Amino acid sequence: MAVLRSLLWMLAVALLGGVIAATAWYRGAWISPSSITTPATAGAEAERSSGQPKMLELSPQARQNLGLVSRPATLSNYWRSIIVPGEVMDRPGLSDRGVTSPAVGVVTQIHAFAGDTIHPGDTLFTLRLLSEYIQNTQSELFKVTRDIELETEKRQRLTQIGDGAIPQVRIIEVEQQLRRLQAASESYRQDLLTRGLSPAQVDQVAGGSFVASVDVVAPPPIVVPSAPVVAAAPPGELVYEVQDLKIDLGTQVQAGQLLGVLSNHGKLFIAGHAFKREATALERAAQQQWPLRIDFAEDDSTAWPPLDQSFEIRHLSNTIDPASRTFDFFVPLSNQSRSYEKEGKTFVVWRFRPGQRVRLHVPVEELKDVIVLPAAAIVREGPEAYVFRQNGDLFDRRPVRVLHEDRLDVVIANDGSVAPGWYLAQGSAASLNRVLKAQAASGTPVGVHVHADGTVHGAH
Repeated sequence: MAVLRSLLWMLAVALLGGVIAATAWYRGAWISPSSITTPATAGAEAERSSGQPKMLELSPQARQNLGLVSRPATLSNYWRSIIVPGEVMDRPGLSDRGVTSPAVGVVTQIHAFAGDTIHPGDTLFTLRLLSEYIQNTQSELFKVTRDIELETEKRQRLTQIGDGAIPQVRIIEVEQQLRRLQAASESYRQDLLTRGLSPAQVDQVAGGSFVASVDVVAPPPIVVPSAPVVAAAPPGELVYEVQDLKIDLGTQVQAGQLLGVLSNHGKLFIAGHAFKREATALERAAQQQWPLRIDFAEDDSTAWPPLDQSFEIRHLSNTIDPASRTFDFFVPLSNQSRSYEKEGKTFVVWRFRPGQRVRLHVPVEELKDVIVLPAAAIVREGPEAYVFRQNGDLFDRRPVRVLHEDRLDVVIANDGSVAPGWYLAQGSAASLNRVLKAQAASGTPVGVHVHADGTVHGAH
């Protein structure tokens, strides 16, 4: 029995040793040495997960590839603004002019077509008169002109007779009749002038040669003291462009019928489309006469002279569009133009055109003593915002507090996180941050630059 117990005990010890050896082999085969946590790797993990400012080094070639530019941080005042969409539109009463028929007639000639450039007084259409009223007026003017001549001759004969031979009352009656005829003649003349006849044609009618056709000319400029007409090419002269023709050759037209539309885009409006909740800010900007900043869509500013004008809100609409639930506000715009010659005609090209989209930056609050950077100079990670300070080839990531941010600019507080005079990267902040994260993930110590030959530049 003793021998049997001894053999069982030895068998149990052998089995336990085999289990221990198998367990050791299994752990050695499946557990990588790199997964064993050591004090050094724990420190690296803590460094990678820490939120402290990090640093990286970029060669001059890398900065050129990124287009990276650094400038010193400066304190300035910045207007926080709201962005409102809008469009360029004609200015009612100034931009477009309708040309109407002065009398009933038939269009016998069209002198200017769509796209042509004309000046005030240039002939647009020729009409053959069919108006019975104008024909009667011409007849009456001719008859009263003859009566004036007869009464004038009668007065001369009476005045040539000696005193006492003709009663004075007879001479007074002739003079009164002459004044009545002259008043009627002046009335007929003014009537014909308003119907489109020129002064020379009216004199021709008074002489007995009636007018059968009339020319319709471009109207004179509108004189508005608060909105002077902007001169186009050639300088100093108002020009119209024939925008649309409403008739054809041979068309019979009535008195007052629209014949065509002329346009001059020297004075326009920028109409902003705002919601009702923005009305208070817009009203304050209009009252304080704060200047607006406007971005014009599809505008090549390099092909035109600088736009030297200040944009201010003129007035706000008091009605709301039922479809879009927005109301409009209006900003005056002085347009720019240039001309070119082709086939003996002059054509005008305007810089801004009705229907062109714009983006209006309406100021609502002034932020004083802040640091303004381009929007690409900041990168965000959750609630944190960072900029990069340059010191030679080194870039240090610095947390900042953002006061305002829009599509173009970012405004950071002057709270000591960034000091005036520091050189800050003006763009590519997102790219710099990705390089930092990739460097941390690779296990390369932060601030260490590995050269091509394998040597390591020490941490900074």
